[in-house]
Amino acid sequence: MPRPKKCPKCQEGAADWLLTYGDMVTLLLTFFILMFTTAEVDGSELRMILAAFQGLGALTGGNTLSVGKLAELGNSIMALPSQEMGRALAKARKTAISQFQPEIKTKKIRIKEDERGLVISLAADSFFGPASADINLEEAREPFMRIAALLNSPELKGHKFRIEGHTDAAPTDPEGPWATNWELSAARAVEVLHRLVVFGVDEKQFQVSGFADTVPLANNDTPEGRAYNRRVDIIVLSEGHL
Repeated sequence: MPRPKKCPKCQEGAADWLLTYGDMVTLLLTFFILMFTTAEVDGSELRMILAAFQGLGALTGGNTLSVGKLAELGNSIMALPSQEMGRALAKARKTAISQFQPEIKTKKIRIKEDERGLVISLAADSFFGPASADINLEEAREPFMRIAALLNSPELKGHKFRIEGHTDAAPTDPEGPWATNWELSAARAVEVLHRLVVFGVDEKQFQVSGFADTVPLANNDTPEGRAYNRRVDIIVLSEGHL
């Protein structure tokens, strides 16, 4: 009786290490795609991504995204208006950074977001004379036209704005037009509003306030710090600060 033929040796697959290597490459690709995506995503979307990975304890996992968009955080159809406002602020921030590149490079204007909303910060020394509320029209005309256009843009329709005047801690001249920094900071804020109205903004959308030296950004003990504190902030208010 002839012996049964042996099963031919099956061709072996790839080496085991290639499986691990392939997983590593896939994870790296996913990581870089996520980095690229979050570089373009607006602030509200990024906060949702981060909130989905709370915990990180042993096998605790994060919040599920299976029911709607972050259902555990209470985001529902009622939350859509605030999400849209967040996206509008993020888009406006990108637009502002693009439009004010020359002024940002020369530190005449700073753009940031904080708890108040989108902040366009004007360096007072670039737009006002020392201890004065008179705007340097030659310096201010072109930037103020662009600020007015941004505030009138479709993505900011329905938003409220606030103009905040800030000074350093150096006292004003008692013999001058401003008895204290309160009057000076408020007068500068009002003057900025008047100039923006000339370029077409609706003053009914604005709040105006003066903070004197009560909200410093830097130490008032140095000339550089005092210059940094002298500013007028034009704020596109977030929903919580309307």
